[in-house]
Amino acid sequence: MTTPPGIGDALPDIALETPDGGSIRPSDFAGRKLVLFFYPKDDTPGCTAENQDFSALAGDFAAAGTALLGVSKDPPARHQKFAAKYNLTAPLASDAAEGGLSDALGVWAEKQNYGRSYMGMVRTTFLIGADGKIARVWNKVKVKGHAAEVLAAAQSL
Repeated sequence: MTTPPGIGDALPDIALETPDGGSIRPSDFAGRKLVLFFYPKDDTPGCTAENQDFSALAGDFAAAGTALLGVSKDPPARHQKFAAKYNLTAPLASDAAEGGLSDALGVWAEKQNYGRSYMGMVRTTFLIGADGKIARVWNKVKVKGHAAEVLAAAQSL
């Protein structure tokens, strides 16, 4: 396994699937800052709160010249239902392909729960500079207050 990219490295330009069946790549955000937040599963309490927090601050991120993109392994149809149910404005994308962006960034990893091991998405956020390079990484994110912390970092970048 190769070492995932870190701060100062270029973000791998791997396509993700949008809820409408299209595709989006990190390079589509060239010239703008990007917050790429990876979360485990649509419509679960922590993931819902995280997406609501980023959506609530979407206007502030836009004012800071920063795009948002939430990513999980959930299929596009599930993203559509999730976004509609909670009126989410932060765009979502699916990274279901093996060897996808979450694999390249090392956030699809072995997890433990009640003594059982399984593969899952580690809640992680990347702040990408307008130059396409990783400026900051938040690993094993705790949801409360996270979106506001990321906004402050984006505003100062």
